[in-house]
Amino acid sequence: MLLPYSVIDSLTPEQSRMWAEHFSPEAGGRRPSTEEGIWRRTQDPRNAEQSGWSEDENGRRRVVHYRLHYDLDQTQPMDRLVLAELYLYVSWLAPADEIAAHRRDLEKWLAEGGWKPAGDRGNLWRLGDLFAMVTEHAVHPQDERAGRDTPEGFTSIDVTIQSIDYALARASRNLPWDVLAGGMRVKEERGTPEYADDLSGLLQHLPFVVEAGCGTSIEAGVQPLHWLHEVYRVTARKGNDLTQGYKFTMSPGSDVLVQEMLTATERKIGDMVSMFRALVEAEPTEAHRVLKALYDAGHAVGKIATHNFDRLFARTGVPEAFMRRYDQKTPHMEYPDDAKALLVIGLHADRRDVQKRARERGLRVFFLDTEGVTENGVHKEYLIEGARKGDVIVRSEAIPALRRLAELLGVEC
Repeated sequence: MLLPYSVIDSLTPEQSRMWAEHFSPEAGGRRPSTEEGIWRRTQDPRNAEQSGWSEDENGRRRVVHYRLHYDLDQTQPMDRLVLAELYLYVSWLAPADEIAAHRRDLEKWLAEGGWKPAGDRGNLWRLGDLFAMVTEHAVHPQDERAGRDTPEGFTSIDVTIQSIDYALARASRNLPWDVLAGGMRVKEERGTPEYADDLSGLLQHLPFVVEAGCGTSIEAGVQPLHWLHEVYRVTARKGNDLTQGYKFTMSPGSDVLVQEMLTATERKIGDMVSMFRALVEAEPTEAHRVLKALYDAGHAVGKIATHNFDRLFARTGVPEAFMRRYDQKTPHMEYPDDAKALLVIGLHADRRDVQKRARERGLRVFFLDTEGVTENGVHKEYLIEGARKGDVIVRSEAIPALRRLAELLGVEC
């Protein structure tokens, strides 16, 4: 397994310029060239159906943290997008016999994948430009750090797979555990929102601020964020019926992610980078262009609160406020003094309190969302989680609804 790993063999000159402008380390005050994700799954009475919690079955935990750093390789005639650095960390807390069985599986998978022992401690292996480290704990150091009890008869095991020269700062390594200490997210309680055929009601509440989920990105050809749950094996389907929901992966014996990474490393990395490849290849859609026209006309104001890391709004010329963070529950979101409404496009839940703060400021909240998900031809209702009384929902895809809004406002796009 060699790094850098080619993601796009040959960028067009336009893509190279776009990368320099929107994905360089300085762009947007963050590192858009770094993709990161964290999932922590614990058993709790509040998630019993998904986690399998019961009085007799509890205490399991799985933590997944990944960071992928992308860069341009400019040593060839045409720029090449590459995965330059990789970090994947998976931690299990489970009954000791399951942890022991998982350790045996790990040794089998390491051998099957061609990993070779490295060092003299017996817990480090190498495959090309990657290291894999396996560490067992009677009491996990992060549990000691946080003062968490370890259930009787439970032990922990950590698997870290990373680039040989990749040094992750302690704050970054602690990040998933700091998120865990914050407790599980409590779902919002849905109220009694109104439904409307279009966004004409927004004309009485101008100008408006925009918050965007992955709906506009999906229309541009980027995978939905929940697609990452498939790649990192966060959930397991309840059979083949997509309408029946998902269960958390809560047993180390079913950790397909680590198995795939150790036994089919290059193929799995191909899965991991596919979303980033798609977002670099994506182009802003008519929805992005219409919003830009609404901003230029003064009907939309402030920065777009976005949960997407594709930079499609910025690439259209609209300033972004990036919301998808783990180190603070409520990232800063500035509302212009003259804003009268918040338009939420393609976002299921207010995980960063953007809508909550808008209501506190007296802004009317409008949702533009199909309230449904289609996977493999199966349509499943997916209601907006925290819509409240006084909110307005327009069940539509973004492009036709925004186009109609521009027509109502007399804005040419």
